[in-house]
Amino acid sequence: MVDYDDAADEVLEVQQAETEVDNAARIIQKAWRRFIDKLLFRYYKELINFKGKGEPRILMKSINPIEAAYLDAAAGVHIRFRLGGESFPPDIYYKIFTHRPIVDICANSPKNYTNPAAKQQVPRQLHNRWEIMEDDQSGWYKRVEMNGWRRLSHRIILKSVYLQSKENAIEFHHSKRHRREEMQKQRKDKKIKWMQMMYHGNMLEAQTTDPFIVDLVQNATIGLMNMVEKEGYDTALEWEVDELLEWTNALNFEEYLKGWKDIGRSNKSENFKGSRYGPIKNDPDVIIKQANPNFKI
Repeated sequence: MVDYDDAADEVLEVQQAETEVDNAARIIQKAWRRFIDKLLFRYYKELINFKGKGEPRILMKSINPIEAAYLDAAAGVHIRFRLGGESFPPDIYYKIFTHRPIVDICANSPKNYTNPAAKQQVPRQLHNRWEIMEDDQSGWYKRVEMNGWRRLSHRIILKSVYLQSKENAIEFHHSKRHRREEMQKQRKDKKIKWMQMMYHGNMLEAQTTDPFIVDLVQNATIGLMNMVEKEGYDTALEWEVDELLEWTNALNFEEYLKGWKDIGRSNKSENFKGSRYGPIKNDPDVIIKQANPNFKI
């Protein structure tokens, strides 16, 4: 007679053994994928791990030969490379920056230059006795910055990613004072975001052992974070954020920002005045090799 209990025990043992084998294989597969992903990310990271190297015109000639003609020494430009994308492995994106003053004559006097009436004298100029009606500002010239991050790859360009970057157009105000105020506001917002990241990561601690000062710093930090989260960044003053950052042992924001801007940045175009260059193959590896000669695959 067949002992069903023994047969059931044997089937259970086989299933348990198969489960252990599957779990072991799954662990090995995850470890291998993790190793490959880290190795691949390290490869892409080393591609742009250079600071202030490579002539912008030569780099741009390999990426976009048409635009390379505009990157002469007098342009005062440099190129930055970053990793990004919607999936892994990441893609390399580049963006052209200028460190020279920008003067837009039309932005200093915005109007609809295509309207013939804009070229005629108004009644006040002709007779100096009639009131002038309010100007219709529709169609006036308005400068915006459309220099978005563009993808550097052999594969088909994802237009949606580039278009999303172009949609974040930056308005260019004709007043230098207004632009300076906007830059100060953006810098303050970045500091607050930096402090929020440190605060939620429990990395903000007072740089003193005095319990009274420690309580003051902690209470001030908590109060500032609550105020910013409830009422927005505009309620916080920049000097308040700077003082809290000085009283805590958080990473130096200015040093971090400076290092972030230097990584993946080409040299300045004015440093290559009068230089000559020859044809370069349209290959991203050649492009990065120009900027980072010590890189090895």
